[in-house]
Amino acid sequence: MAAGGLAGGLAAARPSLIRAMNEQLLLEHIRQRGPCSRAELARVSGLSKPTVSLALGNVERAGLVRIAGQRTGMPGRSAQLYELAPDAGLVLGLDIGHDYVRGALAGLTGEIRARSQVRARATSVRGRVLELVSLADSLCLDAGVPRSAITQTVIGSPGVYDPRRNAMKLTGGLAGWDKPAALAGLREAFGPSLVMENDVDAAALAEQAHGHGRNVNHFAFVHFGTGIGMGLVIGGQLLRGAHGVAGEIAFLPLSDGTEVDEHEARKRGEFEAAASASAVVRNARKAGMRGALSARRVFEAAAAGDRRAAAVVAEEARLAAKAICVVVMVADPELIVLGGGIGQAPGFADLVRAELDKVAPVRPKVLVSALGTDAVVDGCLAAGAELAWGQVVTLLGAPA
Repeated sequence: MAAGGLAGGLAAARPSLIRAMNEQLLLEHIRQRGPCSRAELARVSGLSKPTVSLALGNVERAGLVRIAGQRTGMPGRSAQLYELAPDAGLVLGLDIGHDYVRGALAGLTGEIRARSQVRARATSVRGRVLELVSLADSLCLDAGVPRSAITQTVIGSPGVYDPRRNAMKLTGGLAGWDKPAALAGLREAFGPSLVMENDVDAAALAEQAHGHGRNVNHFAFVHFGTGIGMGLVIGGQLLRGAHGVAGEIAFLPLSDGTEVDEHEARKRGEFEAAASASAVVRNARKAGMRGALSARRVFEAAAAGDRRAAAVVAEEARLAAKAICVVVMVADPELIVLGGGIGQAPGFADLVRAELDKVAPVRPKVLVSALGTDAVVDGCLAAGAELAWGQVVTLLGAPA
């Protein structure tokens, strides 16, 4: 071996790199386990106690950990416990919907610092951006932190990012949201940390973190409501596809004879035009139902015994089952989770299961999501926490 070198030409790791790796390792353990003592960290990390003490001192001075108290009730001296500092990394999750704008602010360990929602009233792109900014400012005020302290912002939005146009696309009924000005306005308002996430993909991430998707390697979160979409998790990872459109089942050519407007089908997708909430209302009117109608009222009427409404709901379940059958035969998930106003309507899952039995040679488990209206926000927080954590640990290796 040549003097001053290692076999294969590899150089010895710099002390600063080793220090950063040790600090990152300890932070990872604290994040996963919660408050830990120095002795516990030495045991689970394999590092010596002096090395642990040095690393803890460095990350404490950097504001990444703090003393959480002392462990008592054990033999011997009480031990100081270390936890992640509340402001070590802050994540802002926002959901831009047709009817509501929702948001929450959380720390790296998932604790919610503030949560709120307001009815969406804006009709222009600029107005929607201002609504999101106003909600973000309100959340930061509630949490007692400046917006400049946010480490990562994730916005759940209809559609997917189109790098060729530097804009969102496939945004459905959110008028103007596919114009480059929309994304430019968001980036100007929220800065370089902004990440856009498809809203249904975000809901799938929330289902994976908090719902039926926990410990399930292959599942699909299928949203039926004002819009239609799917988040597909394969091998424990969200599948996005080569162009980011994996899960955009709104564009499946599955109107199945249902009369749809061609312009609406081109804009929103044929399946969404045939099976979304507006289609349920349209079909109910064709069936002879009158008065102020919504998809919810049609489902309520069906549950109350209205035969016209029941026929509309049954047709909706048949269309849903055909789309899910396509997903089953292509991706073979072990679980289908139904979300959205229609997907979570009482009795709808039972109808879908019955129809799926007729068309699918194998049938995954079909469950109704137990997550509420904050699913998209919670998914944004889950995605944002990982991105923010990456930023935090990257800073450990940066030169002072």
